[in-house]
Amino acid sequence: SCTVKTCWMRLPSFRSVGDALKDRFDGASRVMVSNTELEAPTQRNDAAPHRVPRRDRYRFQLRPHNPDHKSPGSKDLVYLEPSPGFCEKNPRLGIPGTHGRACNDTSIGVDGCDLMCCGRGYRTETMFVVERCN
Repeated sequence: SCTVKTCWMRLPSFRSVGDALKDRFDGASRVMVSNTELEAPTQRNDAAPHRVPRRDRYRFQLRPHNPDHKSPGSKDLVYLEPSPGFCEKNPRLGIPGTHGRACNDTSIGVDGCDLMCCGRGYRTETMFVVERCN
C-alpha cells in the first residue's frame, strides 16, 4: 500500500569509508600503555560472580607518547611503536628497500620519485621504443 514506508540501512560508499580511514590514519598518535591499579573485589553475599563491565575489563590507559598532546579518544587510531623504515633494505624484517626501483618523476603519489627514493635523488632515463602495430 502507499502508506507503508520501508527504510533500509546501507553502508556508505567504499570511497567514503576509505577516505575516513585515511584521515584517521594520518591523524594517528603514538601512545604508551600504563596499567591502572586494580581494586580488590568486594565480597558479595549473593551467588552471582562479580562481573567487570566490558569497558573496564582490561584496566589500562593509553597515554600520549608526547605529553603535550591530548589523550586519544575512543575512535582515534593509535600505535605503540613507529613503523620500520621501508627505504633501506632490511632482510631480517623482510623489507627489500627501494634502491633500483623504477619511479614516475611526474607523480606525487606513492610511485613518485620524491617519495620512493627517500630523498636520495634519482636518475631519469628517456627511452624510445619502436613497436609494430597491427
